[in-house]
This record gives sequence, structure tokens and C-alpha cells, in this order.
Amino acid sequence: MVESLTFSPEDARAIYDYNRAVFERFVRRVRRLPGRRATRKRGIGHESLFDTLVHILNVHEVWLEYIVRGRTSDQELGALFEDARRKPKTWKEFDAYARRVWAAVDDTLGAETAISLGRRVKVFWMPGDYTARDAVLQATVEQAHHLGEVIGALWQENTSPPDMTWLDLHRAAQRTARRR
Repeated sequence: MVESLTFSPEDARAIYDYNRAVFERFVRRVRRLPGRRATRKRGIGHESLFDTLVHILNVHEVWLEYIVRGRTSDQELGALFEDARRKPKTWKEFDAYARRVWAAVDDTLGAETAISLGRRVKVFWMPGDYTARDAVLQATVEQAHHLGEVIGALWQENTSPPDMTWLDLHRAAQRTARRR
């Protein structure tokens, strides 16, 4: 059995700062691809690079805006899953959706405490009970898995993926802070 990890609300926010920074690097890389390379069906989990990035936003939204907040009724989740804004077709729609998701994630994590991160959460499509901490990790690890698909697809076209290591992102943030 995999044991749950314990981390503070500050740690959760640091993890999400990393998630967002990495995600935004991949969005910039995919957005700069020529022609229809971003939207071409590739046989990866969500077909295109664009749709895989959309799915990552969907994951963060459902886990951090809905499940962690206890908004798990069939009515609430049904309305969410039917929301056309969750299925952007253009970069402009994608940007609007991304802003909405990241704002909701920031609101959720800004309100978390050590106690609330340990509270139980439940979703209808997964058996068992989980904590809010588990939800943070679920969305984080799922993002990593899907970015792995994007990395593989980029390498198949001899396109380097962006840097994404925790240490590289912290070094970049430290350099930026020193310049200020």
C-alpha cells in the first residue's frame, strides 16, 4: 500500500507554483509549434498536444476546485463536465480557461490549513476515501504523466521539450529575484 504524505499548506502552494510554472513552459512550447502540430491527433492519451494540455487543466479544476472543496454532488460535477468552457478549441479559449482554473486553484490552496489538508474527500468514480493532500498529489502526478506523453511526442518530431526539473525552476526563480 502507498502511504499518504504529509505536507503543509505552504508546501502545497510550492508544489502548485512548480506545477503551474512547468505547465506554462509546455504551453509556450506547444503554442510555438508550426502549422497544426499542436492539434494533430497523435494517438497519445488525449490525442493532440493541445487536448492533453486541456486535460491537465481539467484535472486541476476537478480535483482542486471541486473535490477538495467538497463540491462532489452529481449535479455539481455533471454541470462541470458539461461546461463547454472546459473544452476550448482555440488558444484564446484555452487562455481564458487556464486563467479561470489557476485562479480557482490559488483560491483553494490559499484557504487550506494543515487540518483542512488532512480532511477526507470522496469522488464517485474512484473507490475509497482520500484526503485533500491526496488530491493535490493526484493532480500533480497526473500532470507529470501527461506531460510525459507530450515530451515523447515532441521528441518523436525532434523537438526538445522545455526544462522542467524542480531545481532548474528554483534556480530560475532565484536569478529573477536577484535581478529585482
